[in-house]
Amino acid sequence: MIDAALARIEAVEPAINAMPTICAERAREKAKALKRGDEAVWLAGLPVAIKDLTPVEGVRTTWGTKALADFVPEESDPMVETLEARGAVVLGKSNTPEMGAGANTFNEVFGRTRNPWNTRLNPAGSSGGAAAALATGEVWLANGSDVGGSLRTPAAYCGVVGMRPTPGRASGGGRDYAFSGMGVQGPMARTVEDCALFLDAMAGTNPFQPLTFDAPAVSFRETFRRAGPPKRVAFSADWGGFAPVTREVRDLMAAAMRRLEGLGTVVEERDPPTEDLVETNLTLRGLMMAAGPANLPEEVRKHFKRTLSENIEHGLSLTAADIVKAERRRSAMFLEMEVLTRGFDALACPVVGLAPLDSEVEYPLEVDGVPTPHYMDWLKFAFLATTLGLPAISVPIGFTSTGAPMGIQLIGRNRDEAGILAVAKAIESVTEGFGRPIDPRG
Repeated sequence: MIDAALARIEAVEPAINAMPTICAERAREKAKALKRGDEAVWLAGLPVAIKDLTPVEGVRTTWGTKALADFVPEESDPMVETLEARGAVVLGKSNTPEMGAGANTFNEVFGRTRNPWNTRLNPAGSSGGAAAALATGEVWLANGSDVGGSLRTPAAYCGVVGMRPTPGRASGGGRDYAFSGMGVQGPMARTVEDCALFLDAMAGTNPFQPLTFDAPAVSFRETFRRAGPPKRVAFSADWGGFAPVTREVRDLMAAAMRRLEGLGTVVEERDPPTEDLVETNLTLRGLMMAAGPANLPEEVRKHFKRTLSENIEHGLSLTAADIVKAERRRSAMFLEMEVLTRGFDALACPVVGLAPLDSEVEYPLEVDGVPTPHYMDWLKFAFLATTLGLPAISVPIGFTSTGAPMGIQLIGRNRDEAGILAVAKAIESVTEGFGRPIDPRG
């Protein structure tokens, strides 16, 4: 499998620039050391990509920033240790924007990653390298991380599946904000079943990660296999006007819901709570930035791009009153969301409101004619799951006029990854054109 993956990387990498760092010899050594027949070895030697925000012992890890371009960590992130103990073979690092900030994947160390369905377009970010590598078959599985849709949006734009699990479901993440829950590690794959398998490999308590908790008694993959069509799904095309959505994206979502109804699922319109959601999310995001990147040495921070520096400045400017307000508001929204989704298998809604843009465009200045002055404005549909700590998944539903995929987001109830995997399975079953690797398309 390693040789097959390396051959595929050699064939497609020049067109997409998804995995700029390869560690073939380390991968071969790890594969030889696997204990065959061990039931705990979920992944049985499958090559995987690890995002370049996540340290892998002995492998160049840059965070996409010039000052760390030659950094080689001496130890791996706890999530990597868990995956390797369960049979994953790390084949390389996937590209990401600087420090994971931004939803288009480019940096001054490795350059731009391209969308494999149309290489003139961007694959989104910050897990854009992971999504592009999966779509082209460079690897079978890839980890992503997610604060502002960083694995959900690339999954939607590259025609793959990406899940943001409940905080604590999977180990890994920043050591300086281990109690935050805003940023999580999650599985990405070409199919929903493979995503469930990868989630099983990630799940469980880790003594060095304070939010982690035990894996379920029945694996997510087994639960997925037993699942039938969902009974009731809530649907909202724009959360009651919370954020703009183009007609093209609305039509794709509406078609997906009609196909779901064809399986016997009842779809009902419901808008989630959004009062003060933007302010609350950006406050908690700013707090995370102040706890993390803001504390790096000046020789590192001086290279940061403008948007990242602005994030840090916002975090450092927060007052105790700002933080208290955000914590109180997200607690209230969590309870409102629990009441709204009672009796539903998931809330279906946009991942993002528009199709992929040209690769050189960092972020859109408008969506459906509505200005987006802040670089996070076009990612508002990512805020709810992140702020409330709810699991969410992006699953492909069709293609835009530019030939690029589009996904739909499914947000679940507290710790109910199994529920959204079941809904994703149903949507996947009535959607064609995804699941198999593609050759990059110009």
